[in-house]
Amino acid sequence: MKAGLVTFYHLHHYGAILQAAATQRALASLGWDCETIDYFVNQDIRILKPPTSPGRAANDAYNALHYPALKRRWQRFEGFSKAHLNLTARRFRSWEELREARLPYDLLVSGSDQIWNPAIFPDGRFDPVFFGTFSPLRKIAYAPSFGAARLPEGMEEELKGYLAGFSHLSVRELSGREIVREAAGREAAVVLDPTLLLTAAEWSALAAEPVVRGGDYILCYCISRSGALEPYIRRLAEETGLPVVQLCGTRRKLHPKAKLIFDAGPAEFLSLFRNAAYVCTNSFHGTVFSVQFQRPFFTAVAPAELQDPERSRTFSLLSRLGLTDRVVGKGDAAGLLDLPGWPAAEARLNAARAGAMAYLKAALADEPYEEGGEPPVKGDGPLLADRTHCTGCSACAARCPRDAIALVRDKEGFAFPAVDPEKCVRCGLCTNACPMLRQREPKPLPAAFAAWNREADVRRDSTSGGAFSALADYVLEGGGVVFGAALDGKQHLRHTACFRKEDLWHLRGAKYVQSDLEGVFREVKKCLENRQVLFSGTPCQVDGLYRYLGSRPENLTTCDLVCHGVPSPGVWEDMAHYIEKKRGRELQTVRFRNKVEGWKNSHFTAVYDDGTVDTHPLFETEYGRAFGRALFLRPCCHRCPYASLNRPGDFTLGDLWGLRPDELPEQQQKGVSLLLVNTPHASHVFDQLPLVRQPFPVERAIAGNPRLASPTARAADRAAFFAAYALEPFDQVVRKFCALPPLPVRAAGKVLSPEVKARVKKALKKG
Repeated sequence: MKAGLVTFYHLHHYGAILQAAATQRALASLGWDCETIDYFVNQDIRILKPPTSPGRAANDAYNALHYPALKRRWQRFEGFSKAHLNLTARRFRSWEELREARLPYDLLVSGSDQIWNPAIFPDGRFDPVFFGTFSPLRKIAYAPSFGAARLPEGMEEELKGYLAGFSHLSVRELSGREIVREAAGREAAVVLDPTLLLTAAEWSALAAEPVVRGGDYILCYCISRSGALEPYIRRLAEETGLPVVQLCGTRRKLHPKAKLIFDAGPAEFLSLFRNAAYVCTNSFHGTVFSVQFQRPFFTAVAPAELQDPERSRTFSLLSRLGLTDRVVGKGDAAGLLDLPGWPAAEARLNAARAGAMAYLKAALADEPYEEGGEPPVKGDGPLLADRTHCTGCSACAARCPRDAIALVRDKEGFAFPAVDPEKCVRCGLCTNACPMLRQREPKPLPAAFAAWNREADVRRDSTSGGAFSALADYVLEGGGVVFGAALDGKQHLRHTACFRKEDLWHLRGAKYVQSDLEGVFREVKKCLENRQVLFSGTPCQVDGLYRYLGSRPENLTTCDLVCHGVPSPGVWEDMAHYIEKKRGRELQTVRFRNKVEGWKNSHFTAVYDDGTVDTHPLFETEYGRAFGRALFLRPCCHRCPYASLNRPGDFTLGDLWGLRPDELPEQQQKGVSLLLVNTPHASHVFDQLPLVRQPFPVERAIAGNPRLASPTARAADRAAFFAAYALEPFDQVVRKFCALPPLPVRAAGKVLSPEVKARVKKALKKG
């Protein structure tokens, strides 16, 4: 039986040519003669190309400088293709040529790589060749990729038509399965990249002789800016004393003493990975071959993949193998010299390889295939929200009757639940309490108000209009208790109970750090037995409290905040120590947004133990600037389900941004609160508060507070920040990531248009 394979192979990319070779060999192992159809799509593989842009001219200048080595690389790719790929005798350049050809196959296979990604083709459309539309033969798909989490708008019907010709469908990533399901209503198996169908021994047989002589080395292979990998490369070199070898995929030198290799073909690529002592890479196939040859490795992924790992091919692979701790720039990344758990990973790889081969065998024989489930990676503990969704609300720990769950800080300084398997009895109460595992019921649109406190001193001491203090006073006057966040003497922020008006000042004002809720929910529950309670916090904390309680008690009033996202407590405490060290005295208290120059020009004010005070505009300070850029927010904040008008609290409080100069002109300098009344209970309480209030259009409230409509975007260098934070002295991290730009850059920022800024950023990224 003979199969024709349509895939990428000729692009002179290591992954493309190696996956094509692997697919052919996998089919041959199942008794099929496989031939790769030499379809040459619109790709220019010349080393020097016509300079059509400044960027292309710079690339050509770089290539000209290294032309002899790049020529050897080109020749080695061509030689590998001839030696290890069974290609058609004829090269085809169009669908029409393929349609007219009499191809001697029993079956067509749409192979791996991003052959179903419309964005990579010149017209931004699917190439029908890679769906086998040129032939009436039966078609199967093995691990093609769409290269994105979703299709461009309006292409679903086109894809559905193309997929109708396939008897068996599989994809490389979970996101591909969702695309196929949504567009065609069909199920696609998620299978391994073809390079993982072969064993390490089989790849070793194709590898060249050692490229680097003289002992062990650290291999760096980056196909884009190294970002979060830089501190790992630097520290590995320092800790191990090993030389750094850079397989050049990006023009930037990754280590000052790196040995650069420009001329590696596919066989040399395999050799470099097989013989490395450590690997640092941001390439998917760099990760694959680190796993194949069981090299200790660290890998970096794009910010979008960190935010949405279930749609990432790298996470898709590493989660199957139990190796996601090798992804840098997140809180559970492995330590610098920690070794991967190779025995367990190898067992899981063998199981996944067997499953992929079972799919391929069934597809080739035109037999049904039922995808098997993946075994759990981390045992059979309770079901809790994963790291990208967990808010750290503490509901699971508070609900556990055996105290089997502790909130433990990770390497980003955020607290996550850790389950003690000796204490856990699998009762499921923690799962029931997790707000991230439940859908919230929609609520009617809230009523919005501009509001401010009648007492000038209280308003002056508050971040905006002092509406929280009016609500807290109301509860305290009725003999109740108020729970809110306050900094202690060590600059640790935790929720605390306030029973007297005189102590309420501790809870006033914005605190740009996530608060500690350890033991607080249980304390709230105890207080609810005999008094009114006001709980103020972020929306995820409020929702967590309700999930813990299991109901909405009549004597509980809640107030959630319009939240930009919660910064890392660990980073804030390190910043506080850094400030103390820098000033040579201890912090007594901090005001994150002080009105020394009015509401709209908030200051970061630090008061020291000797009575001295520092105050600067918030976003001109190191911490304020980094907070404004969302550099160290909790991972879940970037996909926050509470960034909407469906609020969990009775009230929602924030600043009333977006006022026109002619609106409340006498009040703007003093601060105006945005107050959303979300429930009938809140409406009853609101009528009794001594606030000045004016109705305000909800649409305007959203326009001034975007976090009422969508989450804060993830900072592009967040992973790089936390990679450095995990490995380097904090003062170095601050200087690199939090310092104000040089004066000329700040001046240009005020002068340049947004369009010019975007072009400059794009050019810098390419560098």
